[in-house]
Amino acid sequence: MDELTRSDTASARGIDNTPGPAHLANLQRLAETLEQVRALLGHPMLISSGYRSPALNRAIPNSSSTSDHSNGLAADFTSPRFGTVRKICEAIIASGIKFDQLIYEQGSTKWVHIGIGPRMRREVLSWSPARRYVPGLVDL
Repeated sequence: MDELTRSDTASARGIDNTPGPAHLANLQRLAETLEQVRALLGHPMLISSGYRSPALNRAIPNSSSTSDHSNGLAADFTSPRFGTVRKICEAIIASGIKFDQLIYEQGSTKWVHIGIGPRMRREVLSWSPARRYVPGLVDL
């Protein structure tokens, strides 16, 4: 659970990022989904963001006030030993892993966002600062 609640931003700013009881079940589901992704990739994943308390979420630039991170239902990650962020997205899309949103995040750094929020739509989006959100897996 530590890798889903650890935050350099929270530490630097003295923000308490401890999830409440209501978020723990969501974080357990998220951890189970991430274990499925790890098994699929066959390599370790580097989690850059998981649970965000409301105060931490406000401190993250460009973060949505309705972010699934604040409910313990989303994580951002890479897996450099597996391959590019795009290749990770392709592998997850081709698998049977259930998710609500999979976002190919492209900015100065790239990462995968996976959300398991209540609907499990298997919605795939691509994002960049210039183009924002675009449906599908697209290099922006």
